[in-house]
Amino acid sequence: MMMIFGAGYSGQAIAANARAAGFAVAGTSRSADRLESLQQQHIKPLLFDGMRLSAELEVAMAQATHLVQSIAPGSAGDPLLMLTGGDLRRYFPKLCWAAYLSTVGVYGDHGGAWVDEETPCRPVSRRSVERVAAETGWCDAGKRADVPVAVLRLSGIYGPGRNGFVNLSQGTARRLVKPGQVFNRIRVEDIGAASLFLSERQASGIFNITDDEPAPPQDVVSEAARLMGIEAPAEQAFETAELTPMARSFYGENKRVSNRKIRNLGFRFRYPEYRASLGDLWTSGRWSG
Repeated sequence: MMMIFGAGYSGQAIAANARAAGFAVAGTSRSADRLESLQQQHIKPLLFDGMRLSAELEVAMAQATHLVQSIAPGSAGDPLLMLTGGDLRRYFPKLCWAAYLSTVGVYGDHGGAWVDEETPCRPVSRRSVERVAAETGWCDAGKRADVPVAVLRLSGIYGPGRNGFVNLSQGTARRLVKPGQVFNRIRVEDIGAASLFLSERQASGIFNITDDEPAPPQDVVSEAARLMGIEAPAEQAFETAELTPMARSFYGENKRVSNRKIRNLGFRFRYPEYRASLGDLWTSGRWSG
């Protein structure tokens, strides 16, 4: 039985792969309004506000053989580690593998250079600093419980319902240009497949879950517009753009992220680069979700 804390966009993709492989899946949400949607996806819905563990939640935790934690930490730390004291064996007595979903943001800025899992973390934003602390906490908890823990560092997530086509159709797409800036991306379905792949091997350690081709963000918008048969938005200099502090902070980190480690284990990304991936979303009609 797989239990997913934070069964949102990525968590639901992980659940779909797990169910196809024969797992029973339970998943949490902060919102009672979203529980019915989880039920419709054959995910046992559980309410979790990050502040307390209900009796129902603890019963499910005691049955879990596989665990995925995708809830972002806060200033007080990782909510699940805080509530369990990091004692995985006590709260998850049947656990044989766990995954923590992190972000490539933990690497910080590397001036466009390539980074891999051996590259030292030098996070810039507060949220990335908190992620590094949570990664360490989960790895330490796994060692104490003698449970393999895989840390999945995810790049920019997109897929059905979340992509450039949606932004263009809503009139919110922009082609911001910052010379030399590149980002990696990852299709949400590849997150689900990579999680199952690592769980089947009871793999532990850090893994970059990202595509093969870091690219300038404006190029991705242009490709989506080309496929839609519409004119791309005009380019806009990053320096003059009005952005939220969070959006601007993303452009402060420039790096190319390698996925060689998981590929060397035998994993094959279904969507390794954005052109074919966008083509698939558009021609299949799945872009809208």
